[in-house]
Amino acid sequence: MTPLADILRGQVAASGPLTVAQYMAACLLHPEHGYYTTRQPLGAEGDFTTAPEISQMFGELVGLCLAQAWLDQGAPAPFVLAELGPGRGTLMADILRATARVPGFHAAARIALVEASPVLRAAQRQTLGGTDISWHDDAATLPEGPLFVVANEFFDALPIRQFVRQGAGWAERMITWNGDGFAFGLSPASARAELAHRLEDTAEGDLVETCAPGRAVAETLAARIAGAGLQDPRKTIWPADGITALEEAQQRAGALPRGAQRVLDEKAAAPREGIVGRADRQAADAALGEHGPT
Repeated sequence: MTPLADILRGQVAASGPLTVAQYMAACLLHPEHGYYTTRQPLGAEGDFTTAPEISQMFGELVGLCLAQAWLDQGAPAPFVLAELGPGRGTLMADILRATARVPGFHAAARIALVEASPVLRAAQRQTLGGTDISWHDDAATLPEGPLFVVANEFFDALPIRQFVRQGAGWAERMITWNGDGFAFGLSPASARAELAHRLEDTAEGDLVETCAPGRAVAETLAARIAGAGLQDPRKTIWPADGITALEEAQQRAGALPRGAQRVLDEKAAAPREGIVGRADRQAADAALGEHGPT
C-alpha cells in the first residue's frame, strides 16, 4: 500500500466514505504524495502529452488568435495574459514567440500563470527563462486589468463529483474501503436542486458529473472580463472609414511578422457588418504587397 493510500484509508475509517472529488483532489494535489505536486507528468518521462508538446503550430495559432482579440479590443495596455494549468510552459513559450513582433503586444502583456504544482512551476521557470512572470495558486488572485485567458486541458483535470439517478433523486457515488481495497459505493438518494434540470435528459441509473471548482473558476473569470468592459468583437461597431485597430497598430509601429500579417490581413479584408469594405481590403493588399507572403 502506498503512503497516500494509507492516509486515505485512515480518513475513511475516521470520517466515512470520501466523495469522488475528495479522492481525486488528494490523488492529484496532496502536498507530499500527489500526482501533479511530486512529479513531471508530461512528455517521455511522464504519462501523457498535450497538443503544445506535439507541435509548436498549436501554440503559435493560439498566439495569433490572442493577438487578434487584443487588437479587436483596442489593444489595451497594460493587460493580463494568463494561462491556467500551463504544464511545462510550452504553450506560453509558443504564444510569446508568435506574438513577438505584434506591435505593443509584449510591452503591454503582464504574464500570469495559475499553477499549484511546485514541480511544474520549476519547469515553467526553466522554459520561460527571462520572461517576467507572476505565479498564482488560483484564478481569484490574478492581477487586475483587462484579462485574456488561455486554458488548455485545464478544466477536464479538476476534481468532480458523481451522482447516480434514482427515481426523482440522486445518490452520490462515494469512495470507501472494503477491507481489500478502495471501492465505489452510493450515498442514500435525495433531491438536489443543482441537478433538478438533469431530470429532463436522464433515465434511471444514469450517472452525471458536476465540477464545483471548474464552475467557480469560470464564474471568477467571467466576472473579471465583464468588469474590464471587454466586448464580443463580433459586435464591435467598426469605423466607417475602414481604419481598424489592426491598421492603426500598423500605422503606429509598422508591419507585423509576415505569418501573423497574412492571417490578420485576411480578417481585416473581410467586410464587417456591411460597414467596412474597400478601405480594409486596400490596406491589407498594400501590407502584403510591401512585405510579401510567407
